[in-house]
Amino acid sequence: MSFGSPLIDEAGTFMQARILLSAADLDLCTELERTPRTARELSGDLRLDERALTRVLDCLVVAGILAKHDGRYLLTERGAPLSSLHPESILPMIRHMSCMWANWSQLTETVRRGANPALTPVLGEKDKDVMNAFIGAMHVIGKGLSREIADTLDLSSFKLLLDIGGGSGTYTMAFLEKNRGMRAVIFDFPGVLELARERLKDSGLADRVTLAPGDFYRDELPGPCDLALLSAIIHQNSPQENTALFRKISSALVPGGCVLIRDHIMDGSRTSPPAGAFFAINMLVATPAGDTYTFAEVKDMLERAGLADVQLLKTGPRMDCVVQARKS
Repeated sequence: MSFGSPLIDEAGTFMQARILLSAADLDLCTELERTPRTARELSGDLRLDERALTRVLDCLVVAGILAKHDGRYLLTERGAPLSSLHPESILPMIRHMSCMWANWSQLTETVRRGANPALTPVLGEKDKDVMNAFIGAMHVIGKGLSREIADTLDLSSFKLLLDIGGGSGTYTMAFLEKNRGMRAVIFDFPGVLELARERLKDSGLADRVTLAPGDFYRDELPGPCDLALLSAIIHQNSPQENTALFRKISSALVPGGCVLIRDHIMDGSRTSPPAGAFFAINMLVATPAGDTYTFAEVKDMLERAGLADVQLLKTGPRMDCVVQARKS
């Protein structure tokens, strides 16, 4: 779609995005991979409005996600990852983006007021569909990236990893695959740990992992351990919350133990990595006080918590920066 102006075209991409998000919400690609159908057949099967569904399906044809032959819609190779049946499905991430839509729609009011007046939580266990979408999205993003990060770090001397807010175990599995002498504890909400249990079944790593239920905002962390991981956690917290969490980590670490922080770590201008600047907006509209932080800010929080020898081990554009700190 073109309006004749690059900036207008850029602003108008929300239309394509909303169509894609709604298609994910309705799971249209999975349905049409199972059985190609006409709009009338599909609307009847899913109890949707035929006219409205037809307009969405036609736009998905324009986008190359579906093809249309003799009135029947079928999934294309380009659209295949949007089906839950695809082995590398990105559907959980697209559904998570749909959950984000309501918060991003409040950006103007958030800038006026300093906080989102209609904040829609995307974390926690109150809405299991939202939680599962979020955890699934993190797994989609993290599968390859976790292995890349594990390959860049020498963790061979560590014996017990505490993965705090470890989700379905994506980073735990990558670290254990790389470090055969390591065991791990995943600490997260009970419902999230059920997802981890399912993923660990087929990994061959289940006997090296302990699942510990809890809430790191309220509970003490299980220990002692010699390595702790905070993967994509600090951005959802205020500086005060991070400092309090770092103190809990220090208590769980043995002397000489280390904490690794994976996140966007911003430069002094707060414009690089570029994805981190946009992610700061996501935290602005989706959390009470979350943000992306500079290395100097992370270092200050860690040192306030009593941790030392703070180093930036890795930088990168995809939330693949890694900071390390040590307990004296």
